[in-house]
Amino acid sequence: MDATSFRYDGRRTLVVGGATGMGRATAALLLGLGAEVVVMDWADVTLDGVKAIKLDLRSKASIDAAIDECGGPVHALFSCAGVADGTEGIERINFLGHRHMITRMLAEGLLPRGGAVAMISSAAGLGWEANLDYVKQYINTPDFDAGVQWIQDNGHADYMFSKQAICAWVAQQAYPFLQQGVRINCILPGPTDTPLARANADVWLTHGKDYRDDTGTEASTPEEQAGPLVFLCSDAARYITGETVVTDLGYVSSGITGSYPAAAGAVGFLRSKFW
Repeated sequence: MDATSFRYDGRRTLVVGGATGMGRATAALLLGLGAEVVVMDWADVTLDGVKAIKLDLRSKASIDAAIDECGGPVHALFSCAGVADGTEGIERINFLGHRHMITRMLAEGLLPRGGAVAMISSAAGLGWEANLDYVKQYINTPDFDAGVQWIQDNGHADYMFSKQAICAWVAQQAYPFLQQGVRINCILPGPTDTPLARANADVWLTHGKDYRDDTGTEASTPEEQAGPLVFLCSDAARYITGETVVTDLGYVSSGITGSYPAAAGAVGFLRSKFW
């Protein structure tokens, strides 16, 4: 392995939700690393040098049309789109739409052997292990429509549950994806200064502020989250799959171990069994 393992020369990449925030930072970083970049988003894509495709993750028909327009191969797929509580169709935007896109592209050979997927979950998804038996009922629904119906029947059209679903699904798919030569991982960012976070600043950007104040640090930038995400789909990470990587500057670890006692309560809650 050498330094070229971190680069994307000759690789075609897809960033879903790449118009703003962490997705845009990911697309920009990929361009700088030599990748061909396709960006799908509902919002207008203003980043130069990428191919833009309109996408509504709430609509299976829109997802299928976007996949058809993109075609293959896609050597690295980054699932970055996400919305906050109160958004209509949150379960489709945050999880079901991504799952449908990834599984269809894999089934049709558009994600070839040697490819990789990286998703964005959240520290809000930390409880996936404690709640795995219940979350598996949802992630094991057979298709997009069945997943929508499960949410209608059981509730949980909410941010935390959607992020637990991403983590559980990533862990579950490590083996079957690897049988097809494809890796899958996700990151769990802490507070990150994105347009979505600013729209929910009273909750999202105040979480862990005492920890950051006491360590002389700030909320993450989108670029600081794009780095780990892009690494996970690079050849340098080719022995990493099925991982849910916490990218929060140590807040969760400090809460679990008690080295920062003020974090213990919040981290304990996030890791709790709810259902």
